Amino acid sequence: MSTSYSDGTRVVHAGLPEAEVGDPFLPGPVFAAPYHLDPAQGQVGDNGYGRPDNPTRRLLESAIGELEGGRTLTFASGQAAITAVLLSVLRSGNTVVLPSDGYYTVRSFAESTLRDLGVTIVTAPTAGPYPDFAGVRLVMLETPANPGLDVCDITQVSAAAHAAGALVAVDNTTATPLGQNPLALGADLVVASGTKALTGHSDVLLGYVSTNDLDLFDKVETWRKHTGAIPGAFDAWLAHRSIATLDLRLARQSQNAAAVAALLSGRPDVTGVRWPGLHSDASYEIASRQMRRIPGVVSFDLGDAQRVARFLTAAALIFAATSFGGVHTTADRRAQWGDDTPPGFVRLSCGIEDTVDLLADLTAALDQA
Repeated sequence: MSTSYSDGTRVVHAGLPEAEVGDPFLPGPVFAAPYHLDPAQGQVGDNGYGRPDNPTRRLLESAIGELEGGRTLTFASGQAAITAVLLSVLRSGNTVVLPSDGYYTVRSFAESTLRDLGVTIVTAPTAGPYPDFAGVRLVMLETPANPGLDVCDITQVSAAAHAAGALVAVDNTTATPLGQNPLALGADLVVASGTKALTGHSDVLLGYVSTNDLDLFDKVETWRKHTGAIPGAFDAWLAHRSIATLDLRLARQSQNAAAVAALLSGRPDVTGVRWPGLHSDASYEIASRQMRRIPGVVSFDLGDAQRVARFLTAAALIFAATSFGGVHTTADRRAQWGDDTPPGFVRLSCGIEDTVDLLADLTAALDQA
């Protein structure tokens, strides 16, 4: 599909097959483990076996690939996608640079499995400073970082990494491909959890990897074939269907986040408000230059765990849940999961509720807390 179309048009038509009279716009999920082979030669057509081959999954990968600007492989979860990149690219004796303020499970995986395999782990904050990349095999970025929402300059960091011979992978979960396209900004790989805003209905676990480097694509594809970390056909179909509304959902979520951030910034009983769309935010300058839209996630501090609990209990429209990017507004206290954050730090993910209702509920819940 032409990249000249606007985002709303692109997501509605992404990955759809050619129109055929009598066919649905998006074919239903294909549930199959084996497929018919040529009985004489044993030759495989488009599909041979369900682990490497599924037409529903290929349509989804085509859709995400159009949006990210690279060939795409989908996985059973975002964590499966990230670990696929790490384990297919890194070898014993290699060094990887990971965000110290990114998704904590990636660091946990690195400190256990990767270190045991002989990989040297170096961490750096998303906003910098970054270490010397000499001798580094892979630099993993997450921007905006989850949950602190710092932003880094992908083009600048990629140039420095490439000059030292390192590869760059960017976790694009929070931004989504409608917020930024890391491959176009210099990254070698994009990884993401499609569980979050990409699909946005809190009913699918999904991950993906996108790249324009055929060697890297082959490495990751081989890893997936060998490990079998594939999404099911129905999950792939649900995800593809949900992508069609991505532009509309992000527009309302970003609108809500702007209003929520402004409200929180004006309250003396709330500190540490972060949203890269705020002019006062430390990441505003880079985010406004690098991103096409700012996501619907806001972070702030309520001081202590007890006040967070009172706030979440009092809220009617804000669900206590540990995900983000969905159509329902959710919030959680990140320290309870292992993030290195203060005890009262809250990550709030704006849903698509009417802005006036969300602000009223937020105000009432904070007042009661």
